[in-house]
Amino acid sequence: MDRRSFIKKAGLVTGGAAVTAAPLAAPAIAQEMPEIRWRLTSSFPKSLDTIYGAAEVMAESVKAMTGGKFTIQVFPAGEIVPGLQALDAVQSETVECNHTCSYYYVGKDPTFAIGTAIPFGLNVRQQNSWLYEAGGQDLMDAFYANYGVRGFACGNTGVQMGGWWRSEINSLADIKGKKMRIAGLAGKVMEKIGVVPQQIAGGDIYPSLEKGTIDSAEWVGPYDDEKLGFYQVAKFYYYPGFWEAGPTLHFMVNNKKYDELPEAYKTALRVACSHSNDVTMAKYDAKNRLAIRSLVGKGVQLRPFPRDVLDAAYAATQELYAELSSTNENWKKIYEPWKQYREESFQWFRVAEYTLDSYGYAMQAAGK
Repeated sequence: MDRRSFIKKAGLVTGGAAVTAAPLAAPAIAQEMPEIRWRLTSSFPKSLDTIYGAAEVMAESVKAMTGGKFTIQVFPAGEIVPGLQALDAVQSETVECNHTCSYYYVGKDPTFAIGTAIPFGLNVRQQNSWLYEAGGQDLMDAFYANYGVRGFACGNTGVQMGGWWRSEINSLADIKGKKMRIAGLAGKVMEKIGVVPQQIAGGDIYPSLEKGTIDSAEWVGPYDDEKLGFYQVAKFYYYPGFWEAGPTLHFMVNNKKYDELPEAYKTALRVACSHSNDVTMAKYDAKNRLAIRSLVGKGVQLRPFPRDVLDAAYAATQELYAELSSTNENWKKIYEPWKQYREESFQWFRVAEYTLDSYGYAMQAAGK
């Protein structure tokens, strides 16, 4: 069929004159697929528009791709269940899905941490590569199946900051006995070097820091941390957050509910999560560059962790991983291939990425 004939039959425009067209038919998926309504409980407060918003981006994308037939209503932490009970809510079918970090659930099994981030681990590109192309997704889903769920990458913050401290840290001795809000396996590493870890949901960090119940708290990075007001109650802001080089946020769904979905809806979910994964990282990169300048302008003191702190933490990390590999088969099954991937990925990134980045940053710092 030639173009002219097609245009006439489509009832669009011919001979320069508009012809009344029949209403465009809705996509086949919208006509033929069932209407499904899910609820999602987030581990994050609505005030954190970027990290909480990652679930909204995902839900809006699913709705658009299914012609409004499949909708997911997002609820902030505390409306249905507390933020750290998001996994339990999906397991019990209180909700169909959640938006959380897998490492919040290391109390159930330390293996949960690998899905989000473990100390001295992968950056965001390496983490995505491991999940999407190097078998990480299959390994994690086989583990998550023990809890009746599966998880999809749905946002990343990039390398995080080392947290807010009420007093300056000049050496390893200065962190001994300090109470720090810190999640995942990072808490176990910090405990090995003298810190007293505290597991506290995001919305409860500020009052704990303000009252002196804790001496330090890590959350995400400049943009979110400024919104939560930590600079008002702690002056020293340390970096890097060596425990979270590329922390993945997760969309977790009940396996039974997922299996009931039409294949087209399953595809929409996976695509929507991948889209949110990209968008969330881009938002943080855009917002953090401005927020860090704003915080310094408010008197925040940026400080790198002393080298002896990093060295002690690195040694403690390797000790912890060895302990887990010898006592936890779930951990070992995922950690061993993860470790091999990390070694090979680091070798490659040192060749081009690190060399170019280091040179460019040095030139920028020198004002050239």
